[in-house]
Amino acid sequence: MMISTKGRYALRVMIDLAENQREGYIPMKEVALRQDISLKYLERILPALAKNGYIEGVHGKGGGYRLTRKPAEYKVGDILRLTEGDLAPVACLECDAKTCSRAENCRTLPLWKEFYRITNDYFDGVTLYDLMKKE
Repeated sequence: MMISTKGRYALRVMIDLAENQREGYIPMKEVALRQDISLKYLERILPALAKNGYIEGVHGKGGGYRLTRKPAEYKVGDILRLTEGDLAPVACLECDAKTCSRAENCRTLPLWKEFYRITNDYFDGVTLYDLMKKE
């Protein structure tokens, strides 16, 4: 499993919005500058986050984006699943996958299932608030 730039950038954007939430609505271009992400790329990420209720946006003067909840209420796993899709390590464990004809005799399936469980548990155990903390 490899997390794409879309997933990594979505996390960076969400952390940026969380760290700057006192400013109210934050213009997309400010986030782009701070995070060194092209505005064009952000225009692909932010609508998906807004459509799914993770952030809200206002157009026009004084507009921008902000979080809809407290940083501690956002699980990294939810953000990654939204931007990346299923975090399954193998195709047979993806959400809409058909049952593999070899599943009953597959010696590696238990390994992949456990890895999948550990991955989801780990990402679901980390929040935006946790990522805001500087070591």
